[in-house]
Amino acid sequence: MKTSRGERIFYGINYVLLAVIALTCLMPFIHIVALSLSERSAVDSGHVFFWPVGLQFTAYKIFFLASPAFQAFKNSIVITVVGVVLSLLGTILAAYPLSRNYLIGRRFLVLAMVFTMLFSGGLIPTYLIVKEMSLIDSYWAIWLTGFISTYNMLLMRSYFENIPYEVQEAARIDGCNDTSLLIRIILPLSLPMLATLALFYGISYWNSFMNVLMYINKSSLQNLTVIVQAMLQKNDLLNSPSLNNEEQAAVATEMVKAVGVVVMVVPMLVVYPFLQKYFVKGVMLGSVKG
Repeated sequence: MKTSRGERIFYGINYVLLAVIALTCLMPFIHIVALSLSERSAVDSGHVFFWPVGLQFTAYKIFFLASPAFQAFKNSIVITVVGVVLSLLGTILAAYPLSRNYLIGRRFLVLAMVFTMLFSGGLIPTYLIVKEMSLIDSYWAIWLTGFISTYNMLLMRSYFENIPYEVQEAARIDGCNDTSLLIRIILPLSLPMLATLALFYGISYWNSFMNVLMYINKSSLQNLTVIVQAMLQKNDLLNSPSLNNEEQAAVATEMVKAVGVVVMVVPMLVVYPFLQKYFVKGVMLGSVKG
């Protein structure tokens, strides 16, 4: 089908605008990466823009030696991986019953969950509950307070409802009960939505800040987000006994801070391409029904 001249102009303008927006979002990150890989003299003189000057990786070495970043990185991985698994499990177990028409009180349960999207218990009551449950300095405080996202649960429920009824009925004729139907039929057909929600939950847990700040007091248990934020506020990052004078002289504090930002962002950038093919399909199919 041929496009008119006006349509081509419209698409051309759109592409140009999207390219400008993309560059606007990307350029600050490229600058941060260049800072983290440049030599100190170029950084101090302000000659680093979008390409490293005097390529070196000393700042990355110092980042993991002069701060608890390596332990915090491992903590972030534990929080994210376990949190995603638990949240996906809870979301599936909540969404599947609510997608069945024969569930008694289904409408009331859905409205009760939607109510939590509008009103919450509040910061102080939540903290007091976590404290009374003796979950302070435990990752369970983070996992339980972010256990199920109502929005994600509604997406999953809608996706389950969109799976053809004939497929489910055929499985029941073959002897499947609700459990085997969910495990053997529903979940394999829901991989796009599972990947989408895994990405949503993964980003949420990886970037956890307020929950970790409130519930985790031990520095050895804090995640990378809190550690990097603390590093950005300090100016004594290079005062570590594990660093010699030559290493301290070769790297500026701003370079180490730039490394912290890069280390925070890159893992999600690495994971996203593997889930991208499921992302749009999962969101679109999961939002067909309300």
